[in-house]
Amino acid sequence: MAAEIALFDLGHVVLDWDPARLYAKIIDTPQERQMFLADICNMAWHTRHDAGASFAENAVDLIRQYPQYETEILAWGRRWMEMFDGYVEGTAELIRRLDARQVPLYALTNMPADPWDEMLQEFEILRRFRDVIVSGRIGLIKSGTEIYHVALEVMDHPEPANVLFIDNSLPNVEAADALGFRTHHFKHAEGLETALLCEGLL
Repeated sequence: MAAEIALFDLGHVVLDWDPARLYAKIIDTPQERQMFLADICNMAWHTRHDAGASFAENAVDLIRQYPQYETEILAWGRRWMEMFDGYVEGTAELIRRLDARQVPLYALTNMPADPWDEMLQEFEILRRFRDVIVSGRIGLIKSGTEIYHVALEVMDHPEPANVLFIDNSLPNVEAADALGFRTHHFKHAEGLETALLCEGLL
């Protein structure tokens, strides 16, 4: 059985997202910037956005703990789009090729709800997907299994074995694999192109 549907992760697969890109503009010294992103606005804190917390509500306790960094903490939400630098090299072109072949395209992303409408306007490639399951909008995140079941519902209940799931996170890939999805652990566009060709999608 070959894949008939492509289900993409977005960050680090389609979109080039890096918080350090923003904070290089805000915090001058590399040492302080590294500390801030490791100990204050870190990925454990950010995951609450992906799980449904708004930027504003998630900032409150952190500002209480680190009042000297209030401006920097608020910048995470207020200047979110400055964390992006377009698309991951090569992936957008693969999506355009799949779209031209009328392959059903969907996305499943751990992403905050707050900036999603702005992101849709900014990144044309996102409008190629028939639907995007945004974790922050439904309060579920990868690699929890429930969000994969939501994705199957959104895609009109295909067999998981008919869906190629593409993600840069190995735990997310392993979770999908355990549910019967076809999977590709993304590292670069060249490897993805090979996988898409092997699946007969390109």
